[in-house]
Amino acid sequence: MSAELDALYQEVILDHNRKPKNFREIPDAQRSAEGKNPLCGDQFRVFVNLEGDRIADVSFTGTGCAISRASASIMTATVKGKSLDEAGSMFEKFHDLVTGKFAGDPKPLGQMAVFSGVSKYPVRVKCASLSWHTLRSALEGRTDPVTTDERQPL
Repeated sequence: MSAELDALYQEVILDHNRKPKNFREIPDAQRSAEGKNPLCGDQFRVFVNLEGDRIADVSFTGTGCAISRASASIMTATVKGKSLDEAGSMFEKFHDLVTGKFAGDPKPLGQMAVFSGVSKYPVRVKCASLSWHTLRSALEGRTDPVTTDERQPL
């Protein structure tokens, strides 16, 4: 990745950290899930309302590092209005991106592409993917908290 592109990606992450999208509780959410990253202290709750198989509304609350907050912000903006299948496909692409398994140009992924460099920093992969795993748990209706603790794999 070029230094110019890297700087742009860093600015997008910092902007989403400072002013996260959909950072709020949905009081009567149909589904919600909690996620924790004990390594760096990230803790999020993701809220979801569905209309049929579409994500009508999605939000998050909690605390975390810049990468985890930006990831949650971009995630909610990306999956809102999408079908469950589309959200599942986005999860897979994002996970492949942050773990270094994504093949091809990440630009078509939109703002998710800002996390393409995360795979170089294995500790940060958990920060970036926590909210996505938490969303998946909420969509599946699971009630057990999601954790990045290696003794309890995602």
